Amino acid sequence: MTAPQDPAVIDDIFNKRFGPLLPSDPDTAPTNKKINAKKVQDQFKKLGPPPPLPPIPKEPPSNPNTIDSVTGKKDIAKIKDAILRPALTSQYGVTIGVPPAIMKFLPKAGGDQTKLNLSCSEAVLPGSNLATMQINNNFTGVTERHAYRRVFDDRVNFTFYVNADNYLPIRFFEAWKSYIMNEDVISENHTPKDKNYTYRVRYPDEPESGYTATGLTITKFERDYRGSLTYEFIKSYPISISAMPVSYDTSGLLKCTVSMTYLRYVVAQTDQFGMGNQEKPTSSENPNSTTPKSAWTSFDESVIGQDFSKYFNPDKTNSPFNQPLTGDPAGWSSW
Repeated sequence: MTAPQDPAVIDDIFNKRFGPLLPSDPDTAPTNKKINAKKVQDQFKKLGPPPPLPPIPKEPPSNPNTIDSVTGKKDIAKIKDAILRPALTSQYGVTIGVPPAIMKFLPKAGGDQTKLNLSCSEAVLPGSNLATMQINNNFTGVTERHAYRRVFDDRVNFTFYVNADNYLPIRFFEAWKSYIMNEDVISENHTPKDKNYTYRVRYPDEPESGYTATGLTITKFERDYRGSLTYEFIKSYPISISAMPVSYDTSGLLKCTVSMTYLRYVVAQTDQFGMGNQEKPTSSENPNSTTPKSAWTSFDESVIGQDFSKYFNPDKTNSPFNQPLTGDPAGWSSW
């Protein structure tokens, strides 16, 4: 079946199916006058063909002289420098932070802090994740996730070799947990062996008798000491000691696995990744500690312990905020 070629027939079919086509501008066209289908076709012919679609973007050509080139040639020196020096899991160091109130248990357990640190045979570098909120209505077909909080793991595990002389790790961490539960204080003839034993847990941040510690660190380094990575844990203490099975079967090394909880951890950054110059590290919690401090801050002085009353002086003329800004105190130019 061939389509009708008469414009009048086409116009009649068009009007029956779609109704009369009103003019786009009623002020310039006669009222109640239909537009002929041939005129509509002529208008489309005057417009011409539609413009071509934009070309599909292509991958930019890679520079064969760069190490991140996909198609470029690479020599052996570049490959060795890029991937043939991986970090090994067997070079690390652990420092067990001990609160002052717990230090007395180390000699009683038959050791010192250095011996306890060296007996750590396995540690775990901690992890964290970002809690996000989901947004669906800002853009059509797009689901956004905005971060609003950083969530840390609730614990980090350490495994210690147990020495045969005095079982130092077991004795020390059991004494620490007993101190937290106040089991060393015997009142009214109540001892932990009594059937009706009662206890009262110590307060974690008491100045003289608190059980949380600063200085717990895990340092990852390499055999040539060219770089290191230090995780420092804030307010740590043991929350569990794993069961240690013993058997008459073939003898093996007795190991003690301790889970330490903490408030958060901080990764000590070197000058290469920090915002400012690398400073001599000190503990963020204990000024007398020799634990490396995180180099996150870019200011020349720490804001901790500073007197901020001068910034809220009612006399606005002497306020430092009204002085002209000089230099680059925050070190942002280094980014």
